[in-house]
Amino acid sequence: MTLKPLHDRLIVRPAEAEEVTKSGIIIPDSAKEKPVQGEVLAAGPGKLDDTGKLAPMGVKVGDTVLYGKYSGTEISLDNEDVLIMRESDVFAIVEKNGQKSSKK
Repeated sequence: MTLKPLHDRLIVRPAEAEEVTKSGIIIPDSAKEKPVQGEVLAAGPGKLDDTGKLAPMGVKVGDTVLYGKYSGTEISLDNEDVLIMRESDVFAIVEKNGQKSSKK
């Protein structure tokens, strides 16, 4: 199945929750934190402003983003849990070594 988000919405694949702490303690499923980072799988064209012009999206497919813990709506897409959220729910784009972490 393919989803094409509308307006300023994104489809994000959440990062996997950590299963082991840095000190080696195994975290049970019931105690895992919800991920707040994920990869953008699809992005809508943008949002119309008050004048009717299209404001382009600031994030693109392949970007790794940070978002609120309870942001978006969780759905299952081809047996994979993904989030549909507005661009305004995204706090930041994760950059590594001065470059965005997008896949080209």
